[in-house]
Amino acid sequence: MARIPVHTTESAPEQSRDELKALEAKFGKVLNIHGEMAHSPAVLQSYIAIQQVIADYGSFDARTREAIALAVGNADECNYCQAAHTGGGKAAGLTNDEMIAIRRGGAEFDAKLDALLTLARQYTTNIGSVEDTVWQAALEAGWTDEQLTELTVHVTLNLLTNYFNHFIETELDLPAAPAL
Repeated sequence: MARIPVHTTESAPEQSRDELKALEAKFGKVLNIHGEMAHSPAVLQSYIAIQQVIADYGSFDARTREAIALAVGNADECNYCQAAHTGGGKAAGLTNDEMIAIRRGGAEFDAKLDALLTLARQYTTNIGSVEDTVWQAALEAGWTDEQLTELTVHVTLNLLTNYFNHFIETELDLPAAPAL
């Protein structure tokens, strides 16, 4: 059971209502994570702001963004985010086998993506530290300095949601990700 109740668009603090309504329209319902974030307009607004910055200035396509989210969600053992991004990954063109491979720690089906995800996993599990060889491998795979720098905002967004879900104990209201 979650530590806090899930707000509806009617019960949420006034400063969270418009954003919660927009998220409800986008997903067809108030997802538990969003209804829980709504308790604090600062949390909900931060989450939305990071997503908007990525939408406005990010260079990664939806497939790459979802792959990063799956890799980080698995590294952080966030079942909620793995479930959410399995749905998102499917919509972005990843196959079930590809998403399972990503969650298991590899993306052999795409060497360029694999290099980026190796960097993302190491960044996540080593509290931001990465080996020079892993950074260099990502560059050699075709990623740019700009994109490797941008990776920080994607990992940060996913750390925010992963840690939030662990902290609040968000109950899964989405189809579970396939077992590994």
